[in-house]
Amino acid sequence: MQLPPVTILATLCIVLQLLTSSSASVILNRHVSNAHWLPAVATWYGSANGDGSDGGACGYGTLVDVKPLHARVGAVNPILFKNGEGCGACYKVRCLDRSICSRRAVTVIVTDECPGCSKTNTHFDLSGAAFGRLAITGESGPLRNRGLIPVIYRRTACKYRRQNIAFHVNEGSTDFWLSLLVEFEEGEGDIGSMHIRQAGAREWLEMKHVWGANWCIIGGPLRGPFSVKITTLSAGRTLSATDVVPRNWVPKATYTSRLNFSPVL
Repeated sequence: MQLPPVTILATLCIVLQLLTSSSASVILNRHVSNAHWLPAVATWYGSANGDGSDGGACGYGTLVDVKPLHARVGAVNPILFKNGEGCGACYKVRCLDRSICSRRAVTVIVTDECPGCSKTNTHFDLSGAAFGRLAITGESGPLRNRGLIPVIYRRTACKYRRQNIAFHVNEGSTDFWLSLLVEFEEGEGDIGSMHIRQAGAREWLEMKHVWGANWCIIGGPLRGPFSVKITTLSAGRTLSATDVVPRNWVPKATYTSRLNFSPVL
């Protein structure tokens, strides 16, 4: 799935803002359970040694083709995709047949949704490279030939060495409609809510989740620099990046903060 046309994105943002303008934002403190392995199934897509999706339903675009996401991407069914709020979460996946499967788990990052996967049972649709790494040395091809295999999985902390959280300003953003994509979030990886604060202001303005890992706000004129506050979906942890989007921001640019969450759950 590619980024929707700018007019559709803006329309979605307006509708969401109207629907939720009178509601309060409630943040719950939760904990991520990662102690137990759970059953699932896995398939693969794309080329045998490829990265899987080109972009994907989370909106990460060409990031999926380069490190640190390269060869670690995966599509998931609605159970884990969570209408896009599961984007960026990390999981360890391991297959079970010891005659062909490695005992090492593969870490995958949710970058896409698998619309054809089961809606009732957890399903990972991995890149060909990630799927092949589930096998012992020399057995990647035979494992891929099996198509669908039983696996176990558990949540794990996302880790991006020497990377801080970054905010990509989506194409079409203006002083009256601002859309941001979050990149390289360590720890839980997912986002439950997102706010911005304008230059010289004290009030945090709530952004609306549009699709994938994309959030937006309608207002204006919006005045930068913008501080951005994100709250994780799974445990309600909060991080604020002060003046991370500069006054002279431009669409399609990415602005990197000086901080990140701890790479733990």
